[in-house]
Amino acid sequence: MMTGPAPLIAIACGGTGGHLFPGLAVAVQLAKRGCTLALIVSPKEVDQQSLKNAPQEWSVITLPAVGLQGGNYVAFGASFLKSLAGARRAFRQLRPAALLAMGGFTGAAPLCAARSIGAKTFVHESNTIPGKANRWLARWVDQAFVGFPQAGSQLSSRRVVVTGTPVRPQFQSQDPVRCRKLLGLDSDRPVLLVMGGSQGARGVNELVLATLPLLARKGWQLLHLTGPNDAEKASRACKAAGVKAVVHPFLSEMEIALGAATVAVSRAGASSLAEIAAMRLPTVLVPYPAATDNHQEFNARAFVETGAARLLEQGKAAPEMLAKILPGLFEDSSLRQRMQTALDAWHSPKAAEQIAESMLQLLAQSGSAKPRHRHGSSCGCNHSAHRHGVGAKGAA
Repeated sequence: MMTGPAPLIAIACGGTGGHLFPGLAVAVQLAKRGCTLALIVSPKEVDQQSLKNAPQEWSVITLPAVGLQGGNYVAFGASFLKSLAGARRAFRQLRPAALLAMGGFTGAAPLCAARSIGAKTFVHESNTIPGKANRWLARWVDQAFVGFPQAGSQLSSRRVVVTGTPVRPQFQSQDPVRCRKLLGLDSDRPVLLVMGGSQGARGVNELVLATLPLLARKGWQLLHLTGPNDAEKASRACKAAGVKAVVHPFLSEMEIALGAATVAVSRAGASSLAEIAAMRLPTVLVPYPAATDNHQEFNARAFVETGAARLLEQGKAAPEMLAKILPGLFEDSSLRQRMQTALDAWHSPKAAEQIAESMLQLLAQSGSAKPRHRHGSSCGCNHSAHRHGVGAKGAA
């Protein structure tokens, strides 16, 4: 724990829920230690919706999304430079002492801008196979954190610390009856939760909906988080199959969804896996086959090898295969208990605290812990000025 004044710390965590939510977990721990926070996110709906309830004292900076799509390096370069210019403008006012990038190219420009003003820099890699952005950034940062031990050897960082992937503090044991009532489900019937990450997953949706006729007589309920495009289709399919269902495109209270569930079907993003482990929820994992470097399958296999999950490869999966796996998970309580025990080993309840403490210790050792920014007349800015987008022309 630091003994001097706590600094202003920026966290670049936008683009997907898999980057955003672990970043928020670290932000909570830094705030508990007296730090001033600046969250750097993208214009995507998942970021904007999820931050509506962020503490007002946190600055929120929206920068253009940066991603390398289809090998279009020209568009990527233009977006990166636009984001870099916006980050530099923001940092001229905020002057962070440190920046933590949670993965993805959305964090690359802010990290470069932070280095240019002498801030300490950090990255967190959640997946077994580090993403391209983190592989590139890791060689420049002061410290790297990883969720899976095998990721550390793939990063060219001077110091790598295995922390696990942070989850928000609300991800802990829940009362299933209460959670089901809150969601409009029957309190006394088992629940199958289907989720594909913050953006949904068409492949998972189609697999589950095709399986419904085979499961209609089981008496289970379905809580289906479809993403923005398949909600109406899923509602119609459940009604046609006679399955009690609650369907949402997106649900911010994921701890309630996981708490209501008996079994889940999910993608294998690292953040989702960390939340599943925290809630000890037996799950059938269907990795996203187009994930960069096939990292979701490697994530899933790490869980499966310890008995913490079941695996279905999307390209090989058929409704009959899912219909064969699910009844065993629902009906065999001893099997679920064994999976829950295995999941416990994957839960890192102190990950966010460990990252926060490591960052602050390094800042204290380097003498960089003094706050770089104080709100008031001396800087001429206020919190509300930072809760909006920063584009090519500065604050909108």
